[in-house]
Amino acid sequence: MATPDLTVHGAGIFGLSVAWAAARRGARVRVIEVARPGAGSSGGLVGALAPHVPEQWNVKKAFQLDSLLMAADWWGAVQAAGGLSPGYARTGRLQPVADEAALALARTRAEGATTLWQGRAEWQVVRATGAAWEPATPSGWLIRDTLTARMHPRQALAALIAALQAKGGEIVIGEGEARGPEVWATGATGLSALSRGRNRPVGAAVKGQAALLRFDAASRPQIFTDGLHIIPHGDGTVAIGSTSEREWDAPDSTDARLEALIAKARAALPVLGTAPAIDRWAGLRPRARSRAPMLGSWPDRPGHFVANGGFKIGFGVAPKLAETLADLVLDGRDMIPDAFRVEASF
Repeated sequence: MATPDLTVHGAGIFGLSVAWAAARRGARVRVIEVARPGAGSSGGLVGALAPHVPEQWNVKKAFQLDSLLMAADWWGAVQAAGGLSPGYARTGRLQPVADEAALALARTRAEGATTLWQGRAEWQVVRATGAAWEPATPSGWLIRDTLTARMHPRQALAALIAALQAKGGEIVIGEGEARGPEVWATGATGLSALSRGRNRPVGAAVKGQAALLRFDAASRPQIFTDGLHIIPHGDGTVAIGSTSEREWDAPDSTDARLEALIAKARAALPVLGTAPAIDRWAGLRPRARSRAPMLGSWPDRPGHFVANGGFKIGFGVAPKLAETLADLVLDGRDMIPDAFRVEASF
């Protein structure tokens, strides 16, 4: 390709999303990935695009909401450009309600969603029907929201690559020459680089494990119960996730904790009892010290920018994050929330 206007380091969800946002604005983009697309946490299985609860509102929740609401059009443009489906669908989510106190809280949150979600999605409290695709709920009530969506992580990365290449973008595996402004979207490795010379780490890697079952529930909502995500994908599989581990022996190997998670999912949803596990995944998810996504200029490195710290919400915030960083890098328009800036994790 001609000399790029922008170089992105890292072909995970943040790197490829920023590259796409820039390419669709006419920029010549080169992505340099040292291993393979999705080599880090973006190559997982889960893909739950789930909102924070509609209460105690803050800039992180508002940013995520904006991203979730723009996701259908944004991912639709990706699919239209490259011809590959990212596996996106806004199918909603069910959650059990434990007792009367939880029921009162759920109804309060429903009122909050009416305002905070701008009338574009609902948080409903509904009677359980006893259907096979419902979690057990001691109160007899369920929370059903219409904002939660799903995304197939690996399909999403493939769709972004196809869209980027259709716009003339370049993907380099291994070493490549960086030209123009540089965006570093390098996950857990990037957090280590940002921490060098600091008095404390700017973030840490947290290991996660997930599994994929063969079961067709493509039109069903997600289920979130007892800390467990059960996500029906559109290809006849159901993802189960995930563990959250601060200590581990090997970052990319699965173990008994994942087997326990699978058993927990089958107990929570007996219809999955005989569904075979066809894939297992483990990897490191980058979590910034601030707990918010890390976005913006790399301090003391002019012309270098950071997109990191997606942790568990990376796919959900990717559309807005990508457009926000493209605004800064290409147009000099800085709309990054202070809580998201790299310095917020120093």
